[in-house]
Amino acid sequence: MNIVITGANRGIGLAMVKRYRAAGESVYALCRHTSEELKATGADVIEGVDVGNAEHLPSALAALKKVSIDVLINNAGVLANESLNEWSPSTIEQQFRVNALGPLLVTQALKEQFVKGAKVAMITSRMGSMEDNGSGGYYGYRMSKAALNAAGVSLARDMAEQGVAVALLHPGYVQTEMVGYGGDIDADTAAERLLARIDALTLDNSGSFWHSNGEKLPW
Repeated sequence: MNIVITGANRGIGLAMVKRYRAAGESVYALCRHTSEELKATGADVIEGVDVGNAEHLPSALAALKKVSIDVLINNAGVLANESLNEWSPSTIEQQFRVNALGPLLVTQALKEQFVKGAKVAMITSRMGSMEDNGSGGYYGYRMSKAALNAAGVSLARDMAEQGVAVALLHPGYVQTEMVGYGGDIDADTAAERLLARIDALTLDNSGSFWHSNGEKLPW
């Protein structure tokens, strides 16, 4: 299979690259800047892919033009910790560009290259859930992930005729640089669980919101 993963140079993205490569899959690892650890995986690394830069994204994805895609994982994301009294339009806008608009643009740009039965995984967050929000704060992150969830459901509906299934996946609270390594599972465990959810994705459960541990999450 041909697997495309954004945000592949570290954290959960890197862990997924390693797992797919260990399984013998062809992986196209997209990132702004590569890392030595990513290079060592043997994946086809494509640098200069900033999903938050809508103007330059099409040219950055041109390297994939002839690739038939079995699985696309929109993993790249950013997080800022805003409170009601401390936030700025610029940080919220950046999170929308990267977390919500970026995955939609990447999927749209590559959709003609999906094989029949292809799968798209949006790495979202339970922080985008309305019902699950018991602590407030994190305005830009919550709003951008809720927007990503909405986009993912629409994509599931729009791409069903093409035979493409879409999943909205919360990885868990993962020990990555994004959260200051304060999570409760490591990136490899999260990657193992996410790959299991992707493997179980079908047109029948397309458009659903899942925790990587298999729990269905509320909107």
